[in-house]
Amino acid sequence: MSASLRRIGVVGGGRMGTGIAEICARAGLDTVVCEADATAAHAARARVTASLARAVEKGKLERACAEDALARLVFTGSLDDLADRHLVIEAVVENPDVKTEVFAALDKIVEDPEAILATNTSSIPVMRLGMATRRADRVVGLHFFNPVPVLPLVEVVASLHTAPETVTAVEDFAAALGKSVVRSQDRAGFVVNALLIPYLLSAVRMAESGFATAADVDAGMELGCAHPMGPLKLADLIGLDTVASIAESLYEEFKEPLYAPPPLLQRMVQAGLLGRKSGRGFHVYGRG
Repeated sequence: MSASLRRIGVVGGGRMGTGIAEICARAGLDTVVCEADATAAHAARARVTASLARAVEKGKLERACAEDALARLVFTGSLDDLADRHLVIEAVVENPDVKTEVFAALDKIVEDPEAILATNTSSIPVMRLGMATRRADRVVGLHFFNPVPVLPLVEVVASLHTAPETVTAVEDFAAALGKSVVRSQDRAGFVVNALLIPYLLSAVRMAESGFATAADVDAGMELGCAHPMGPLKLADLIGLDTVASIAESLYEEFKEPLYAPPPLLQRMVQAGLLGRKSGRGFHVYGRG
């Protein structure tokens, strides 16, 4: 790992943020996770602890390595604790206003002018976030995939202002974490979601129209196309609110009907039926 990126910060302690923090700590990096407050920070620590325990139980990680990783993690409720970081990865809710506010705050707090501010956004233009700072050349997209400890891909997205050395640094960082990198232009959805989201929305429309049940849509793609997970199960796993947010970003940029979130998806989000994390989406899941 490059000596210049040894102290890592992660803003957001949800599924993505804690996954990113976990792999950083497992790679031997000093990692600080920042949440909204102390209670949320405690919940984030419990999330990482449980993930490490599962890895040990499945024989994918030695217990001593899990304990070492947890010892490298600090959980806080204050952004000020990220002041000395070399790289800060934002992984908060997929909302452009919230993310912009985080970047503006980090720009004032992170002391090293050469420090890199990265976003895990799956759809929001990196340029918008970079322009909220005075260091747009040090702002870059670093999009991990869920579950972060398992899926090997990272999308690296440079804005028109991102310096080449910033891109090189985060690509080396991702590789040192054991990830494979693909580059994307700074367009909504990048590579993967620009292809994936229209597919998921098509499945939603098929269920919405009564053309087929959610179970049959998923079975068709799993058994007929050898997909490991059907599109509606995948949407539930991603989170229907996240799918809707990405769709809205894609539609705002490209203005193509295939990117528009279907009414059923919007109603489910309004009803709090968000998929696995809420216990119900297109399918029903047990809690806990």
